[in-house]
Amino acid sequence: MLDIKWIRENPEALDAALAKRGAEPQAQSLVALDEKRRSAVQKAQDMLSRRNLASKEIGAAMAQKNGELAEKLKAEVAELKTLLPAIEEEDRQLTAELNDALSRIPNIPFDDVPVGKDEHDNVVTRTVGEKPRWNHTPKEHFEIGEALGYMDFERAAKLSGSRFTVLTGPLARLERALGQFMIDLHTREHGYTEVSSPLMVRAEALFGTGNLPKFEEDLFKTTDDRYLIPTAEVTLTNLVREEILEQEKLPLRFTALTPSFRSEAGSAGRDTRGMLRQHQFWKCELVSITDADSAIAEHERMTACAEEVLKRLGLHFRTMTLCTGDMGFGSRKTYDLEVWLPGQNAFREISSCSVCGDFQARRMNARYRGKDDKTNRFVHTLNGSGTAVGRCLIAVLENYLNEDGSVTIPDVLLPYMGGLTKIERAA
Repeated sequence: MLDIKWIRENPEALDAALAKRGAEPQAQSLVALDEKRRSAVQKAQDMLSRRNLASKEIGAAMAQKNGELAEKLKAEVAELKTLLPAIEEEDRQLTAELNDALSRIPNIPFDDVPVGKDEHDNVVTRTVGEKPRWNHTPKEHFEIGEALGYMDFERAAKLSGSRFTVLTGPLARLERALGQFMIDLHTREHGYTEVSSPLMVRAEALFGTGNLPKFEEDLFKTTDDRYLIPTAEVTLTNLVREEILEQEKLPLRFTALTPSFRSEAGSAGRDTRGMLRQHQFWKCELVSITDADSAIAEHERMTACAEEVLKRLGLHFRTMTLCTGDMGFGSRKTYDLEVWLPGQNAFREISSCSVCGDFQARRMNARYRGKDDKTNRFVHTLNGSGTAVGRCLIAVLENYLNEDGSVTIPDVLLPYMGGLTKIERAA
């Protein structure tokens, strides 16, 4: 959430940033609403001050035996007591209205983020590896998985409807191996602390990361007003909500391997076949909590950690800098990792790594105490996929497909596969 004081002082800058994102100007309406709120606050404070002063004056008047003045002051205090609740309620309503309006404003992009409308304006930052060269015809992952006999969409539909998958045998093990490999890499070599956290959260946690109120339609809600997490970013980032951390202990780096749940409300008709866009999928999440001076360097570091997963799997990918029109709501800058899928003859996103500044911290009231001046400041948060397990499974199937329809296991996953080196058709 943006600072209303900054908006008051920089209204043109806000509207210019929103224009880069393709959004309508908001500064004038926000400043006007803030002025109404501040006026109500001042009115309430003035009434309280006058009530308190009049109460003291009553005592002085009575000490001077000035009954007429005392009665007049008593009437004034009584009237103020009557009027004050309405003014305080106006203050509460205007504050809630302002906070709701602020909560729906996206973050301000960094100056070096390319300006653009959508994914077509994203910029290639680097490309790693090469496309596989085969004599056989590439296939999409669902063709491969169904032909092997270990990927079943029909049974999944009987259980849960569309956008679910049942994996069995070696494909189920391969999915588990990928997740285990990722979490081991990030904890053993990249310095992240593994966290096992709830899969259901309260609305406050989703507000903290910016999923609520704007994106409620993308969430699954339980009957007791909890929500299934759309990503472990929600729980990992909110570990520091309403806390004051010591700067010396930053950065904090967390990782978790969890299921994620998304309604995909805005993706009707997209990627309806296969596992690319599911209601439920596994993901290895990365979250960093740091100070203002370290956030940009931490963003580069986090992206490199996610890239290392794909490098060790021997997958061809590219790292994209997202343009202003394609960035997430809470991001100031985002790198997307796009892995090459031979079956689609296209790059597809497999990880997003974003730096959010203090945008989420303001929503969570998460701060740190400066080591030199002891001033409390909002932390800066970052999040990324390290990576999406299901999409990584898709990439392995399509890139390690053999001419006979079998799939070779990447070397880095062999320790997790119980001696299996290749997945062949079920007998």
